[in-house]
Amino acid sequence: MSVAATTQLLPGVEAFLSQSPFPSFVAGKNFPAASGQMVKTMDPGSGETIAEIHDLSAEEVDRAVQLASDAFPAWSGLSKSDRRAILLRLADAVEEHKPVIAQIEALDAGKIEAQAQGDVQNFVDTLRYFVGLADKVETREKIDAPGFDAWKYRQPWGACAFIFPWNFPFLLIGWGISPALAAGNTVVIKPAEDTSLSAIYLARLAKEVGVPDGVINVITGRGATSGAALSNNTQIKRMSFTGSPEVGRLVGEACGRNLVPVKLELGGKGAAVVFDDVDVAETAEKLVGAITFHSGQVCCDATRWLVHRDIYDEFTKECVKRMATIRVGHPLDPNSDMGPVVNANQRSRVLGYLEKGKAGGASCLCGGGEAPVDGFKGNYIQPALLSGSLDNVAAREEIFGPVAYIATFENEEEAIEMVNDTDYGLANSVWTNDKDRANRVAEAMVAGNSWINAHNVFAQGVPYGGVNKSGMGGGVLSPETLMDYYRSTSVVRPLS
Repeated sequence: MSVAATTQLLPGVEAFLSQSPFPSFVAGKNFPAASGQMVKTMDPGSGETIAEIHDLSAEEVDRAVQLASDAFPAWSGLSKSDRRAILLRLADAVEEHKPVIAQIEALDAGKIEAQAQGDVQNFVDTLRYFVGLADKVETREKIDAPGFDAWKYRQPWGACAFIFPWNFPFLLIGWGISPALAAGNTVVIKPAEDTSLSAIYLARLAKEVGVPDGVINVITGRGATSGAALSNNTQIKRMSFTGSPEVGRLVGEACGRNLVPVKLELGGKGAAVVFDDVDVAETAEKLVGAITFHSGQVCCDATRWLVHRDIYDEFTKECVKRMATIRVGHPLDPNSDMGPVVNANQRSRVLGYLEKGKAGGASCLCGGGEAPVDGFKGNYIQPALLSGSLDNVAAREEIFGPVAYIATFENEEEAIEMVNDTDYGLANSVWTNDKDRANRVAEAMVAGNSWINAHNVFAQGVPYGGVNKSGMGGGVLSPETLMDYYRSTSVVRPLS
């Protein structure tokens, strides 16, 4: 059954999709692949093709980077007030077009439409936040050096490259490019081949509202071609990659060869430590909500639930009960609580981990199979809860789906040891009414982020990033992020 048969698409969405196939958008113009090679993008909720995008060659990617570099002097040379006005105009335009962008995102990425609207608003808020921060940056900062007149001079780098994943396409573009643009850099965006449509829409919208040509550029195509070409390009001044550790290593290697600074935000296998003094029903509700949000395709999610043995049975029953109430359906159906995973390969990956986990001794307490959705042949999966030893493959490797693994602990020390027994280090949470204990455990967990009585919390001004297998090169969403997009020159004059 087609989406149009069950859901009214907005006129702006229909008009946009009617323009398929979509070329890249570079230097303010359509930028087609000379080869004519295309990549299909599918609606994960119906399995239908919704558009085609051009697959650029390495030479075409290099040309796009050159055009972004050519645009850099004029963009960086603008006054702060002029650059601020242009970027705030873009933020206003994105907010005005939020319903259209959100519906495009829901169709392309399989997101519940209301959640996609939240992602678009997050983009708007992030852009405004970094524009405000950039206003306060002193480009010349006096250095106290006895006997010398010395200062630090900050200026933007140039053309910065970004490779984004398919789970939060529009939100992560906001997290990535906002500080770069606010600091005066130009950007080249490589969206995931499965979810390129909202990035293309953004680039076209930027042109409409007066963002100078070449400042925001979108290159499309397969990761193995256009993505690899971008990470290997010698003209980019900074690289930011969000995705799997496996691909992150390749990007890091390429940037290392070219001595290009790189920021890697990679996967995770986060833990939630639940002590015996919590409100069981409330905590279960929040953790089930976290693992089913965007079908568990969240790198910082809590996928290992470590529960004090005294409340384990009660907590497990409450989680199973709540998982059973999750309504799986098409992302544009307002009655859906959880949509599909992004594609058939991801569905096979999740179901495969469930089978490997059970074969390794884990018990499946609920869910764990394909979810039938009336009228649609999409990539739907039932949320699942596994239990057993943490040596199990399903408890150790990132699944990236609506699957949690639950185990017990007896005391605080054991819980911390269990949390840190992983190669990852992105985000964990601790759940307790004992403030001192919460603080101790939060600081003892080895990760870039620790949350207390909540999970997936992203506050502006608080750095977010990973350690170990979860990433390197700094985080996002904070003043420190903005400063990454300035390079510094020390200027020194002897006084005698």
